[in-house]
Amino acid sequence: MDRHISFERLHNFRDLGGYTTADGGHAVRWGRLFRADSLGKLRGPDWERFLELGVEAVIDLRYSWEIDAKGRVPEHPSLAYHHLSIEHRPYDQPSLGPDVETGPYLAERYMEVAHDGVVELRAALEVIAGQDGPVAFHCASGKDRTGLLAALVLALLGVPEDAIVEDFALTGLATARLLADWRADHPGQEPLWPGYGRAPAEVMSLFLAAVTREHGSVREYAADLLGVDDTLVAALRENLLEPAPR
Repeated sequence: MDRHISFERLHNFRDLGGYTTADGGHAVRWGRLFRADSLGKLRGPDWERFLELGVEAVIDLRYSWEIDAKGRVPEHPSLAYHHLSIEHRPYDQPSLGPDVETGPYLAERYMEVAHDGVVELRAALEVIAGQDGPVAFHCASGKDRTGLLAALVLALLGVPEDAIVEDFALTGLATARLLADWRADHPGQEPLWPGYGRAPAEVMSLFLAAVTREHGSVREYAADLLGVDDTLVAALRENLLEPAPR
């Protein structure tokens, strides 16, 4: 199956299904967990296509001021909406200088979010574990905050690190369209930072290494800082995993 789902206005909507666990015994179910750029862009045929996916809950990881400026997913009786802003220290990526190294810089920001956003990250995991139907989570571009939550979920499911890094880097396929959107919002300008909109694998590799260095593993980080116990991990796995195809 193709994990990229095409929309006219969304550029980075992906199904997290199909990734196998490190022991090879299970795989993430298709059509149960989606990651995306801003669902506030859903209109017309895009909205109809989104509804066809049967999503029952949306987790919006953005700041309130981003939602005020760009809108949220449209309301619908079948859709529960959860606003969980996991980032607490805003920074302006397009304005960063060209000397800022993409990998180390973003990995450091992700660590900030991992430590600052513990309440919201825990709540997001509870939504994903407790929802009977499909869940979609998103930020603005579907890269950084969304990438962090995707990595956390996949790691707790037992998906190996190389697959988590690979999933993160797939955002690179959307970079050109994300940059086009930024230019449309800023006529005649160019981002000062060459790393804007890009998702090199190094970012996620450095972040996961930092988590392991500080906490022992993603699982230990989740247990110690988020209070994620065996019951919640079991609920995530029950909800999202199926036997791997033979």
